[in-house]
Amino acid sequence: MRKQPAMTAIAIFSAGFYVFQALPVQAQTYKADDIVKHFQPATPAPSATRGLCIGTEADCDKAGHAVKPAPVAAFDLVVRFKYNSDVLEPDAKINLDEFAKALKTPQLAKSSFLVEGHTDAAGRPGYNLDLSERRAQAVVRYLSERGVDTAKLAARGYGQSKPVVADPFSGDNRRVETRLKSE
Repeated sequence: MRKQPAMTAIAIFSAGFYVFQALPVQAQTYKADDIVKHFQPATPAPSATRGLCIGTEADCDKAGHAVKPAPVAAFDLVVRFKYNSDVLEPDAKINLDEFAKALKTPQLAKSSFLVEGHTDAAGRPGYNLDLSERRAQAVVRYLSERGVDTAKLAARGYGQSKPVVADPFSGDNRRVETRLKSE
């Protein structure tokens, strides 16, 4: 008799699991304004001064004279790819259209960006490095078709070396990220 309730619980859980899996996954989308806000430099604290400090960097930091802008984190455009593909999906194109609009705004018109391609861990590392470079190039090519100056974009591939989730084989690792070029 004890086996019956356990079997029922497993059946209910399994049925619920399949229903959950059947729900469509909504892709995250961004607007150009969101992207511009993300990449704008942080404004210094109101108490920060523009004074000159003579001394070591540590002395100036202690005195509150050093104003260092916070580094801008990478912006994942949710440019995802199917397994073993460098073809842009429709959801990715929507985000890239917004990114192109953002790059043409006065706030970002003079900025340069790294376009970083990534893969999951399936496949050989050399092949994945090449695939990640093709993914980054596909994004740069698409942005160029939307009127973005490619001199502002540097494509790089990292293969499987920088996963964003613990499972190195997860599809979440098949992506392109952009970051403000600081060089």
